[in-house]
Amino acid sequence: MMNDSSILLESGTNELEIVEFGIGQNKFAINVMKVKEILNPVPVVAIPNAHPFVEGIMELRGEVLPVINVATALGLKESTNPQLDKFIVAEFNQIKTVFHVHAVSQIHRISWSQIEKPSDMYQGQESQIIGVIKLGGEMVLFLDFEKILLEINPESGIKISDVKKLGPRERSMKRIVIAEDSAMLRKMLHDTLSEAGFQYLEFFENGHDAISYLEQLAVDADVFSESVQLVITDIEMPQMDGHHLTKRIKEHSVLQKLPVIIFSSLITNELRHKGSVVGADAQISKPEISELVLKIDELIL
Repeated sequence: MMNDSSILLESGTNELEIVEFGIGQNKFAINVMKVKEILNPVPVVAIPNAHPFVEGIMELRGEVLPVINVATALGLKESTNPQLDKFIVAEFNQIKTVFHVHAVSQIHRISWSQIEKPSDMYQGQESQIIGVIKLGGEMVLFLDFEKILLEINPESGIKISDVKKLGPRERSMKRIVIAEDSAMLRKMLHDTLSEAGFQYLEFFENGHDAISYLEQLAVDADVFSESVQLVITDIEMPQMDGHHLTKRIKEHSVLQKLPVIIFSSLITNELRHKGSVVGADAQISKPEISELVLKIDELIL
């Protein structure tokens, strides 16, 4: 079973802990903050006509949880020693899910700056890889588990229909900076926030690029006040995570007045204090887009 040592990591240091696991000869990683526990395999009940990634369901202390076969999701071969496989119980996007992997090796503490963005040359639009980590002469691939779940259940993602339920909205002249590493989620946020009336959206793939842009604007305080009114950030991003980005903003003499909303799959009761420590003005769990829009309204309209 996992312990909660990762929660003791100081917020805003741009560090994280990862669980390294294997599928065949390939090495992958998941953020410790997503992991509730690691189990030996237990019997799984197959579900007729389930998505190909879904192995079935299992019971864990009274909860019925879906079991996702990660090898199938990644198009890799099945385990040659299934009796040695592991189940990673994870929680994010307010959903608890079990991921079936072939091996779990160790936990590493690293910096987000060590995670390189995958090259477009080999990543492609449909890749489930967030980043590449070089550890001990080997490459460990940081997986986008949210994207795997979205492929299984598209309805679990951000939906324009949720914004339309808010009713007719006027166009806003407010300018918003958004840090989000996933191309798919950037498009979803663009479409939904545009539908909500926010037409001036500046997107960045990570916190490093976002803070560089903001600090450049802040050189001229008068120009800055007209250039951006709010920041929305994910937490998990290569180079610089959302907690460190928020901390940098709130410690800056000019930027500190900017409202910052952390919009992430990692917003849970256990982890919410991490965003509070670095000064986030609000924290909203994906995919609650209507709640995000209402919070933007509250902070800048």
